[in-house]
Amino acid sequence: MSTPALRVENVSKMYRLGEVGTGSLSHDLNRAWARLRGRPDPYALVGAVNDRASEGTRDFVWALRDINFEVGQGDIVGIIGRNGAGKSTLLKLLSRVTAPTEGSIYINGRIASLLEVGTGFHPDLTGRENIFLNGAILGMSKQEIRSRFDEIVEFSGCAKYIDTPVKRYSSGMHVRLAFAVAAHLETDILIVDEVLAVGDAEFQQKCLGKMKDLSTKGHRTVLFVSHNMAAVRQLCPRSILMNQGTVVNSGETNAIIEQYMTLGSTAARIVTWPKEQAPGSEGVSLRGIYVKNHLGQTEGALGSDEDILVEVDYELDAPRGDLRVGISLFNSEGTLILISSDYEAGGSGAIRPEGRHSSTVRIPGHMLLDGKYTVGVGIETPRIQDFVSGETCAFEIDEMVHDGWGPKHAVRMPGVIHPSLEWTASQASE
Repeated sequence: MSTPALRVENVSKMYRLGEVGTGSLSHDLNRAWARLRGRPDPYALVGAVNDRASEGTRDFVWALRDINFEVGQGDIVGIIGRNGAGKSTLLKLLSRVTAPTEGSIYINGRIASLLEVGTGFHPDLTGRENIFLNGAILGMSKQEIRSRFDEIVEFSGCAKYIDTPVKRYSSGMHVRLAFAVAAHLETDILIVDEVLAVGDAEFQQKCLGKMKDLSTKGHRTVLFVSHNMAAVRQLCPRSILMNQGTVVNSGETNAIIEQYMTLGSTAARIVTWPKEQAPGSEGVSLRGIYVKNHLGQTEGALGSDEDILVEVDYELDAPRGDLRVGISLFNSEGTLILISSDYEAGGSGAIRPEGRHSSTVRIPGHMLLDGKYTVGVGIETPRIQDFVSGETCAFEIDEMVHDGWGPKHAVRMPGVIHPSLEWTASQASE
C-alpha cells in the first residue's frame, strides 16, 4: 500500500475569542498544569461547536474538532463548506502556519500554499526576486528555479511587470504570479484556498487545467477550497464537507455537493417560525415557507411534469407600502436557476395592511429536471432595504422526465432546466 501524501488524525484547534488582555498568563499556567497532569483543557467547553451565528458563552472556541482524513499521492480533493466552517484554519494547520491544539498531521513531501492574495511575497521585492525567494523557501536551488523561471513568467502573463515591485501589482496580478510559482516549482502538495476567485474567468480555467495536469502527469497532490461548486465538480473527483469545525462527510464530489447545498435546510418542504423567533427586522417577519404540489399539498412526490407552488407567509406589525417578496432557486450544484418576486406581478407599491400575509409563486411543470433544489426567500423594498434575507427551504423532484419515446425513464436529462417548448415541422418545397 502506497504512503499517503498527508494524514490528519484527531486534529483540533482552539482559539481564544476577543482581545487578549490581563489574565492570559494565569490561563496559560492553568492550561500547562492541566496538561502536565494529563487533564483536559480547563477552558475548553465540552460539546461546544464553532457556530459563528450565535453568541459565545466562553472565551475559547474550537475552530476545529476531531478532524480525521487521509489524502493519497496524486489525488485532487475539494474542501467545501459555509463561511466559518473551518476550511481555512485546516489549511493553515496543513501549511504549518499554526500548530494544532490536539492531534497529529503527517505530511509526506514539500507543500506550496496559496492561502491569501500575495502569500509569501515581499511587497518591496520585484516579481523576479519574489520568484527566487519563494523557490528558496520551498527548498529549491537557484539552478532549479532558473530552469523553471521562463515557464513561470509565461504562465502568469506578468512578463511586462516582472521587474516591478509587487506592491504595485493588482490583486489579480498577485494571484497570477503566486499561482504560477506554486504550480511550477517542484513541490509534492499544492494547497489553494479560494484565491483564484480574484482572477478573471480565463485565468481560472487555465489554473484548473494546470492543477489537473499536475495531478495526472506530475503525480502532485492538490487540496482545493472554493465556493464555486462548478469548479470543484470539474476538478475534484473526491471532496470533503465541513461544517462548524467538523468533517460532516467525504466521498464522491457530486454527492458531497448535493449534501452541502441542502445543509441546514429542511427536506420536509415546510419551514415555519413562531413570532418571537421569526427572522426579520423593522416590523417585517417571515413566518413560513411552503413548497407545494399542483394540488396545494406539502406531502407526496413532486413530479417534473406538474406545477410547483412556493408560498411565503409573513407578518407586518404596521401597514407597509413599496414592499416586495422574492425567491431565488438553486440546483444541487449551487447554480442560480431563477429569481422572481411579486413586484413583477404588480405586488409592490400597494399598501399592505398590518397582519399576516401570503405571497405564492407558481413554477410551471416541464420546467425543472429531477433532482434536489433549494429555494431562498427575501423580503425587501425595491431600493434594496432587506427585512428578511437568506432563509431557505429544500425540496426534491423525483419523477423522471418523459421524453416522448415511451414511459418515464431512469436516465437524467442533461442541462439546468427542461421546459416544454413549442416545435413545428414541415416539409421543404423543392
